Amino acid sequence: MHKAWLWFAQCVAVLVVLAAALLALDRLIPGLLPLGGDAITIREVGGGTPAPTSLSYADAAAKSLPSVVNIFTSKQVRAQRAPYMDDPMFRRFFGDGGNAGDRTQRVSNLGSGVIVSQDGFVLTNHHVVEAADEIQVALADGGTIKAEVVGTDPETDLAVLKVPRAGLPAVTFAQPDGLRVGDVVLAIGNPFGVGQTVTMGIVSALGRSHLGINTFENYIQTDAAINPGNSGGALIDGAGNLAGINTAIFSRTGGSLGIGFAIPVSIVRQVMEQIIANGSVIRGWVGIEVQEITPEIAESFGLEATDGALIAGVLRGGPADRAGIRPGDVLIRVGDKPVRDSSSLLNLIAALPPGKTARLSLLRDGVETHAAVTVEKRPAMRRAARE
Repeated sequence: MHKAWLWFAQCVAVLVVLAAALLALDRLIPGLLPLGGDAITIREVGGGTPAPTSLSYADAAAKSLPSVVNIFTSKQVRAQRAPYMDDPMFRRFFGDGGNAGDRTQRVSNLGSGVIVSQDGFVLTNHHVVEAADEIQVALADGGTIKAEVVGTDPETDLAVLKVPRAGLPAVTFAQPDGLRVGDVVLAIGNPFGVGQTVTMGIVSALGRSHLGINTFENYIQTDAAINPGNSGGALIDGAGNLAGINTAIFSRTGGSLGIGFAIPVSIVRQVMEQIIANGSVIRGWVGIEVQEITPEIAESFGLEATDGALIAGVLRGGPADRAGIRPGDVLIRVGDKPVRDSSSLLNLIAALPPGKTARLSLLRDGVETHAAVTVEKRPAMRRAARE
């Protein structure tokens, strides 16, 4: 009996060791043993597949960096007269300092720009070079060149400069309508004078208007950091192409709060080509003042929608006045293009060639009527002061 128990114990021990060995082998080679249960398929990187590299926009930045320049301007301004200079007692004992109140001083400004052609044309903001006596353009290679103003357009805040050098690294323009909300963009410029800097963000919105920044507004909104000194610099897409010109920020502190605005390349190119060809931008004008149609206005005028623009004023003797357009009319179409709001109407009128006759469709007392207006050249508008 003792031998039988000994034999049984040895068999059990052998089976336990064998089972443990098989389980260990199944761990090394999954699925070797049919242990039952649901089969799970796991996808994993093979031993020969390289690990993915981190996402980088270095190539896009490297493509555009040589085309972005720093702009240094200076102008002579009259020094502010000290209040005490008007005090007769002070002047009696200390004199007037040789008409010290009439002295002038030189003020410097800093901005950015973008080389748009190999033969020396540089694009920047109007407010960067406004009233400047001297303009210096610092290239990415460290060289500095004196620049001359070809022309400016205060109503879009764009300016074209010319430097006497050929073979410059010109930027590549992106497609006019290539950006989408959510696309990655890079802002390149010289913020606070620290040197050329690249910041990254996304397109937060397109077609921003009614901001009170400029007359013609159709901005790209981005959260890429734009700070003082970035004005006139490049907003580029993920492929390194120029998508816009950085122009303004929304800020309560003077620094970036994640809301920056850039002029889209569609407007940039149109304005730039006109300035280079004519020295200025030629726009249409019909002599009207318009305002938005709010739901309250639509209700009071018996309108079914808020589309269109309400004519609030008509310049006496102007093109619209001669065509019989009156305050209170609602403009709904320019030619065959519908008017969505006052901003779209401004752009549609500006696009009309001076000297041509335009057909304007409008609502008067709820009845649609039409007027043939002879378009004139838009007069130069004084631009509001910019902080």
